[in-house]
Amino acid sequence: MIKEQQNNPLHGLKLEVLLTELVEFYGWEILSTALRFHCFKTNPSIDGSLKFLRKTEWARVKLEDFYLYRFKRMPKPDPQEYELAPRERGFAPGLVERDPMILTVESIELSQAKAASNFKAKTEQHAKDKVSHKREHGTERNSNHKANKPEPLYDPSNPWGKLK
Repeated sequence: MIKEQQNNPLHGLKLEVLLTELVEFYGWEILSTALRFHCFKTNPSIDGSLKFLRKTEWARVKLEDFYLYRFKRMPKPDPQEYELAPRERGFAPGLVERDPMILTVESIELSQAKAASNFKAKTEQHAKDKVSHKREHGTERNSNHKANKPEPLYDPSNPWGKLK
């Protein structure tokens, strides 16, 4: 495991150094847009951000993923590796980091909009597939069943609720 960790750009890298590298290269505005951390948008500082990141594991993982796959441009992990935290992932020996991805606020927003659109389309398709599956297997209740029948008449003088 030690040899594998030596192939991880995060191995031995302090969170402060990682954040400083990202801020120096991208700046707070791009990091705020890409990662959507409030501490990167409102009065950003290294110290304040470190305090947040040390307390919030999901945010630290998100930042480390950004560092690995956008800044160092390492290859995306396979599904088993993806289950591991970024600092626990290994990379092939001799793998060389590439130049950082050039990002703008506009390119990030476009990418996020595209991802949201794809997510919405997949969600809608999943819902359609679910309804189709229920119809094929006869497990769906016909929602139009009641709509096709006339509304029953209610007679307030009849305590048993029988129809006229």
